[in-house]
Amino acid sequence: MSGVWVFKNGVVRLVENPGDFHGATGRRKVLVHLSSNEVITSYASLERILFSLGWERYYDDPDLLQFHKRSTIHLISLPKDFNNFKSMHMYDIVVKNRNEFTVRDM
Repeated sequence: MSGVWVFKNGVVRLVENPGDFHGATGRRKVLVHLSSNEVITSYASLERILFSLGWERYYDDPDLLQFHKRSTIHLISLPKDFNNFKSMHMYDIVVKNRNEFTVRDM
């Protein structure tokens, strides 16, 4: 994951670059569920898998999809619109669900 840190209106955010500094082709990333080899193409399919792994949905913030696992302190926060689902969100899911998901180039 590469990008540029942008400071605007008192807020710092990471803007992802289409490629990295090592000459990558900038291919789109996809989240893959390893046991089923399913590419996650919607929040419905992601939610189904997360529920099966023990994650629960939080409904506190109307602008986010949030999931929490009772046995951990982890919280997954995703943008409401799947079109805004970026690689940083995918890697967050991978880190919090080791051996269940991976991120691949399309």
